[in-house]
Amino acid sequence: MLLLDSDILIDSALDREPYAASSTDLLDEVRQGRERACIAWHTISKFHYEVARERDAPYARQFMADVLDFVEVVRTGTADVRYALDLPMSGFEDALQVAAARACGARAIVTCNVRDFARSPVPAVTPDAAFAGPGR
Repeated sequence: MLLLDSDILIDSALDREPYAASSTDLLDEVRQGRERACIAWHTISKFHYEVARERDAPYARQFMADVLDFVEVVRTGTADVRYALDLPMSGFEDALQVAAARACGARAIVTCNVRDFARSPVPAVTPDAAFAGPGR
């Protein structure tokens, strides 16, 4: 199981370089069942905000609806937020991603900003590295 950071979805939906192709390829791997993936609940709102602002709300909603056909939303709660609050990370949104990854038992967080997860107890990898990750 991989946890997909919001930037993976946003880069794919908006065709943002330099990670659009590798993010889209990773989503295709998951869609075809060659990899399992999940996203954090808060990823949905961040994704919608960014994509609707750049494109439009109907596009953002349809893209997310399509993603939800093959990606799970992680169940998290108060204890997970408390865990995130205690993580030694500068970015709280990133700490929430770590808490979600822990909650779903993810082997890695796939992100285009690996350096933001330097102090994460769950390893962070780029979309390209996820293809060659442990268990692949």
